[in-house]
Amino acid sequence: MATLLTTKAISKHFGTREIFTNLSISFDEGAHVGFLGPNGAGKTTFLKILAGLVHADSGEVNQRRLARIGFLPQEDQFRPRDTVESALAAAIADQPSEQHEQETQVNIILSKFGFDNVHRPVEELSGGWRKRLALAREVIQRPDLLLLDEPTNHLDLEGIQWLEEMLLGVPFAFLVVSHDRYFLERVTDRVVELNPIYPEGYFSVSGCYSVFLEKRADFLEAKQAQPVTLANIVRREAAFLKSNSKAQRTKSKVRIEEAYRLKDELRDLKHRNAQTMTAGIDFESTGRGSKKLLEAKGLAKTFGNRLLFKDVSLLLSPGTRLGLLGSNGSGKTTLIRVLTGDLPPDEGTVVPAENLRVVVFDQMREELPRDMSLRQALAGRDDHVSFRGRSIHISSWAKQFLFRVEQLDMPVGELSGGEQARILIARLMLRPADLLILDEPTNDLDIATLDVLEESLCEFPGAIVLVTHDRFMLDRVCTEILGLVGEGRVGRYGDCAQWQAAQARRALGKDDNIAKPKSKKTRAKADQKGLTASEQKELKEMEATIQEADERVETCVRAMEDPEVAGDHVEAQKRWEELEAAKNRVKALYARWEELEAKAAR
Repeated sequence: MATLLTTKAISKHFGTREIFTNLSISFDEGAHVGFLGPNGAGKTTFLKILAGLVHADSGEVNQRRLARIGFLPQEDQFRPRDTVESALAAAIADQPSEQHEQETQVNIILSKFGFDNVHRPVEELSGGWRKRLALAREVIQRPDLLLLDEPTNHLDLEGIQWLEEMLLGVPFAFLVVSHDRYFLERVTDRVVELNPIYPEGYFSVSGCYSVFLEKRADFLEAKQAQPVTLANIVRREAAFLKSNSKAQRTKSKVRIEEAYRLKDELRDLKHRNAQTMTAGIDFESTGRGSKKLLEAKGLAKTFGNRLLFKDVSLLLSPGTRLGLLGSNGSGKTTLIRVLTGDLPPDEGTVVPAENLRVVVFDQMREELPRDMSLRQALAGRDDHVSFRGRSIHISSWAKQFLFRVEQLDMPVGELSGGEQARILIARLMLRPADLLILDEPTNDLDIATLDVLEESLCEFPGAIVLVTHDRFMLDRVCTEILGLVGEGRVGRYGDCAQWQAAQARRALGKDDNIAKPKSKKTRAKADQKGLTASEQKELKEMEATIQEADERVETCVRAMEDPEVAGDHVEAQKRWEELEAAKNRVKALYARWEELEAKAAR
């Protein structure tokens, strides 16, 4: 496989801080690479160097002649007064093609990416749709390698699944920075972790994310044992040299130099091992024993003329871990604000326990002044914080969240997004809670921090309401999921797989009676009954149904390849829409088939 891009011994510093040093790594055409690393390791900086937006302090970047490198940053930027259509048209305005051909390209891409109103101003788009448009702007320029920096941020679960499907079908290579573990598992065939704990500054594994985890575990296990072995060698060499002065004179110079080299290697290895620490996240509970922390009955809320939810009833008790799912704008944050009393419900009641202590992680996040120092952000004007009745020095408290002592006087604005998120979690931990409400806490957090956050949430004895599109976290933490489907309807699900299966049924026009949520015990009994008569008939006919749907896709593909369509962008857009609808039906049918097979096997 031909190499597209190679770095040779590149290094980057910000002030006195070393981001990375002497990185030499290559990326091949057609490769689907996941790019990981702890917060502050320099992932975004590395991508910007590859894209030519930032220069390395030393070393060089070599790319194949005429290869185009695209870059999708975390923050999307568009021109003022851009429409959806004009944003894409501007991206290919310099291409040597006729205007009508460019218009056709624009309409085909916009249809493929799901935009139905090409004249809509970009400023009216939600964060998720802006992300789609920014990605479409890169794809239409036909890159050889596309660099994507946290593309799942601001996307709802439906948007993440769409992005997965899109990336699985692209003809170009991509390098994606993401902390969404299910996403990485599905779309990557190579995973690279940027981290100073590795001798070369990074660790690369061919395969998906789960293969990477296995290989990394083997490497780290061997590395943890290495200092013991190396220390024994150093001690033997040092003891011999000290006890035998004659040996100092007669022993070969090579052996002596090797002894001191081993000492240096041991010191370096211990330093790298020390950097494998993870954040010490541990939320404090008040220890309240009440069975009812918060009870909501018959909640309903309308925004404008749109009904967000109705008939929502909840009982939050110690140990309850409820996940909220739904597309962007479905009302998840609104429901949280109703539960906390920040918004009154249109119908229903919310009854909190007396003196209920609620801690909220807001997805908009507390605004930290960019010029505030890390020291002030963590402890205010004091040198100590009080946690669980203990006084902890600011240096120790900072280390618990993976901050170095020399960072304490750095402005918050110079820290990465993940580091700023850790500041907010540290501040929340100082407030004892009966109920934790976390609205999108995972954005910008590295995988190591996500893992520790999940452990803390699983061990928290109070109640939790969690809004996130991180399917791995939902499945690991939550005991039940409340899904906001739209048109006021809600459903209860055991995990993300049940939610996705329900979405697939709805795509086929099969409602799953979500207006009547069932308890976990009731669902378990229903699951044990196997297939109903109608489901047995559906399963028997499924193979033929899928074959028919596949044939429809092939028909749509042939229609798209008709040369006469190239000059008619209206007809081209229509045929793209038909093709996408056919593909979505096949996808939904396969999901339904898998669900029926699983149910039949019980």
